[in-house]
Amino acid sequence: MTLQDDAIRPERGQRPDARQDPRLDWWRDAKFGLFIHWGLYAIPAGTWKGEPVAGLGEWIMYRARIPVREYEQLAAQFNPVQFDAAQWVALAKAAGQKYLVITSKHHDGFCLFQSKVTGYNMADGTPFRRDVLKELAAECRKQGLKLGFYYSQTQDWHHPDGDGNDWDYDEAKKDFAGYIERYVKPQVTELLTNYGPICLIWFDTPKGITADQSESLAELVHKLQPDCLVSGRVGNTLGDYASAGDNRIPGQAVTMDWETPATINDTWGFKSYDHNWKSIADLVRKLVDIVSKGGNYLLNVGPTAEGIIPQPSVERLLGMGRWLEVNGEAVYGTRPGPVQGLAWCRSTAKPGAVYLHILDWPQGGELLVPGVKGVKGAYLLGDASRAPLPVRETDDGTIIHGPAAAPDEMDTVVVLSV
Repeated sequence: MTLQDDAIRPERGQRPDARQDPRLDWWRDAKFGLFIHWGLYAIPAGTWKGEPVAGLGEWIMYRARIPVREYEQLAAQFNPVQFDAAQWVALAKAAGQKYLVITSKHHDGFCLFQSKVTGYNMADGTPFRRDVLKELAAECRKQGLKLGFYYSQTQDWHHPDGDGNDWDYDEAKKDFAGYIERYVKPQVTELLTNYGPICLIWFDTPKGITADQSESLAELVHKLQPDCLVSGRVGNTLGDYASAGDNRIPGQAVTMDWETPATINDTWGFKSYDHNWKSIADLVRKLVDIVSKGGNYLLNVGPTAEGIIPQPSVERLLGMGRWLEVNGEAVYGTRPGPVQGLAWCRSTAKPGAVYLHILDWPQGGELLVPGVKGVKGAYLLGDASRAPLPVRETDDGTIIHGPAAAPDEMDTVVVLSV
């Protein structure tokens, strides 16, 4: 295993003293979470003044250089009457996801929670007049899912001192330090005070934030809720766990706690004409690839302005959930397995068991697993009877004789007792 990989920027890495931190144990076992990008950008949905805007849906204000006074008018239209916190949480559970992370404030500066720091929020500034984070927090507690909040600590295109908006404000005149102290910290305090136990704060795009500023934010989180984790994107290698690049998967197992945030199509926030949906098989294989290398998969949905999670996202999450119902033992609570670097196979492990994830089933069903010795038995995880598979040890490794055809085209899991 490697200490670092080019998929994980050093500044988004994990602080070394966190690698044995028991506060991460639940996260290390969870493996799979739901990311939700939702905000005012769901209203234009990738189009501004009749013209499609290139790039990610939630970046439309930046891409189209929309003035603050124009963009903030979207708040008066934001009335997601079909939002149902119970349905969202139930979908995550059905998908086999163990935690949920939602954008409390993205780069456009709009807040999904009621804030005394600004009226530019869902509860005070829209016709909906509800705090959706409070409703999600209640449902997560009710349904047994952990809740985390995304919070954009550096970029804020609405605030005159936030990073990124150079079309309304003069970057040279911004008081970014004041923005951190008088705006970001009070809002982080609200998020960690008003919604019960929060499992993590998912900071993003550190850009020019200083090491002292990153450290003070991490310390604030840990002071308010000692068990709350801080993502690597707080910057300056001060996260409780590392954050890979968007949709990036390291090429090999990495010796740190890390997570890949990823999309089901091409964008994070809802974009009406983005129909480039990944298949269920592709998503399952990405999950397995990440887990086999020691990471977590934080998979995103972008609800519509009405509060509906797009049906293609729902179908894919439910498909992943069906696979996990059968094969979850080989994912949850596992660590990287001994078989690494093979194109046709990934492996995960628990004490006494190695799980071979066969992505490309060999013709005839004979599996030669190099470097694995001392196998006491083997069976298909999807076989309820656990009928033993013939096993033979050779100088090159272990040979397992399975069915002639792949039992599961997406990923057939073979359990080795070791």
